[in-house]
Amino acid sequence: MDDLEQAYNELIMEHGMNSYNKKKLDHADFCELGHNPNCGDEISLELKLNGNIIEDMAFTGHGCAISQASTSIMIDTLKGKTLEEAKEIIKTFIEMIKRETKTEEELEKLEDAIAFKNVSNMPARVKCALLAWHTLEDMINKGEESGKIKSDCCH
Repeated sequence: MDDLEQAYNELIMEHGMNSYNKKKLDHADFCELGHNPNCGDEISLELKLNGNIIEDMAFTGHGCAISQASTSIMIDTLKGKTLEEAKEIIKTFIEMIKRETKTEEELEKLEDAIAFKNVSNMPARVKCALLAWHTLEDMINKGEESGKIKSDCCH
């Protein structure tokens, strides 16, 4: 294992075990439940917007280290981004995991989330890594379709 892989593994373990993003959000604008029936991972993802900028995000729930770390790192990566930027980063992450990646330059926008690049070699873990990303994508799509704030599980 090279130094970069080692650093990525440490980052995933750190976020999987001690996520400071795992908490309830006060006054969340959006909330979406994500569930992976294959392994039982379940998250409740909360989002607070300031206009179209992601002001804050948090999650609660349970699951394996990969799903928990992926959720936490996704939050760090997307905080402060616009919804359009977030959608582009989500798309790139999903493409990376599904091995449909573009260039290294494209992957740079993933920041620390690039740590999950090797998950594509572990088919049983792909859904774990993608859970939060698909959940957020669903949340944004539902919000855009309805044109209003949804808050199903937050209050």
